[in-house]
Amino acid sequence: MKALLCEEPGRLSLVSRPAPAPGAGEVLVRIRHVGICGTDFHIFAGKHPFLEYPRVMGHELSGTVEEAPEGSRLKAGEHVYIVPYLSCGTCHACRKGLSNACQSIRVLGVHCDGGMAEYVSVPEANVVPTGGIALEDAAMIEFLAIGAHGVKRGAINAADRVLVTGSGPIGMSAIIFAKTRGAHVTVMDTRADRLAFATDRLGADAAMLADASAEAEAKRLTGGDGFDVVIDATGSARPIERGFGFLAHGARYVLLSVVRQDITFSDPEFHKREATLLASRNAQPDDFAEVVRQIEAGKVPTRALNTHRGRLEDGAALLVEWARPEAGVIKAILDV
Repeated sequence: MKALLCEEPGRLSLVSRPAPAPGAGEVLVRIRHVGICGTDFHIFAGKHPFLEYPRVMGHELSGTVEEAPEGSRLKAGEHVYIVPYLSCGTCHACRKGLSNACQSIRVLGVHCDGGMAEYVSVPEANVVPTGGIALEDAAMIEFLAIGAHGVKRGAINAADRVLVTGSGPIGMSAIIFAKTRGAHVTVMDTRADRLAFATDRLGADAAMLADASAEAEAKRLTGGDGFDVVIDATGSARPIERGFGFLAHGARYVLLSVVRQDITFSDPEFHKREATLLASRNAQPDDFAEVVRQIEAGKVPTRALNTHRGRLEDGAALLVEWARPEAGVIKAILDV
């Protein structure tokens, strides 16, 4: 089979290797579409802390069942998406139903080879029928599920004023799912084009530039109260720390971002607000199901989100091009 291999930082090659042989309880999936994630760009740039090279990247995956175990609920040719989090099923977190926080989790395309290839073999539990949605849309389910999980973690409801900081794909997914819950959503970013997309195409109610005026603008928008929920999707330590200043009394702060540095904040300010700080890691099966429901309901503008497409065979050159901010990528998909 063909596979796009990241041999070392900055070097991608289209290689030929044997197709995987499914083990007991595994499903062989013929990959059709691969969404490109910020994680993939970090791996390509050599910035990912939990990775060994060479690696076949790709964890936003959809395809068709090639081979299923005897007695499987799946059948050959069925359209499916893949949940890329391979959990152990036995650790403390898994026993509590928190498979997204498995103590021994492996993520396709990060801890083991992923789906930038013609085939991948994964446990049956990680293979889910797409229902009525298009296969190319199904390749976007995973990143959308991360936003849906963060919104769920924040217990967002229609009475909340929400601030999403960072309007990359993950921030956009948080905007989408906060809006499905009826919240009033403000988005903050350094890029005016992303802010315009968030308001024009995603339904964000307000936008503000992440410049020196942001604190004053937040006070104006909230009557001086601050936001009931702040969701950080910036992926940067200093904006995360700045986000504490936007919290209302009794607010929840959800960190979709993960950074390597320590995060500091003023304990007296945090304490007097009786604020809640929440980590949001990966996504759970009900988050994936929520994404499918909202796509089927027409609440997710998949065509607008998928700004760039290309072939797996051209992936080495395309990833270099798509990594440039000038390319204007929101979500790129490789067709296999």
